[in-house]
Amino acid sequence: MTSKGPRIGIMGGTFDPVHYGHLVTAEGARCEYKLDQVLFLPSGKPPHKSMKRVSDAEHRYMMTVLAILTNPHFGVSRLDIDREGFSYTIDALRRLRAEYGPDAELFFITGADAILEINQWKDSDEYLDIAHFIAAARPGFCLEELPQATQDWVGQHGDRFHVLNVPAMAISSTEIRERVRTGKSIRYLVPESVEHYIKRNNLYL
Repeated sequence: MTSKGPRIGIMGGTFDPVHYGHLVTAEGARCEYKLDQVLFLPSGKPPHKSMKRVSDAEHRYMMTVLAILTNPHFGVSRLDIDREGFSYTIDALRRLRAEYGPDAELFFITGADAILEINQWKDSDEYLDIAHFIAAARPGFCLEELPQATQDWVGQHGDRFHVLNVPAMAISSTEIRERVRTGKSIRYLVPESVEHYIKRNNLYL
């Protein structure tokens, strides 16, 4: 994998809240694919989720900023948060491609579970033309487990689709929110700074 420009990872997600599974995935992708930077991209208004169940974008942005402070290779973008309307991944990728230029090599990082619905994403046929796709999965995951339609999608640009095994993928934001709601500890599931932020702002209660 060689490129004339920077190699940029793009970690999309709601990050409600960001947790160690996200951070381990981002660092794993950075090392495995020799990325110069991993840019976390909190969604502003995710089209697949009810906004009644999603925390305010500023809270999610601030938690992500706090979580990545100690890693000089990580950054956070407000691109989706500051734009109006739904946050479609393809729109963000197009803008980032224009921003970084044609020589940059982009790597979109997401959970393997999201791949199950890739055919329903807006303009999904364009994704692999713009960026490599890294699917973070638990060890043992294989493409044969995916629906045939998804396998066909991957097969169109197989050299630009990659599976990254991440043991920490068992951690989920849904479980963390539930643990907060029921008064259980979230220590060691999220960075300490994120844990303090959640408590200080009474999130997920």
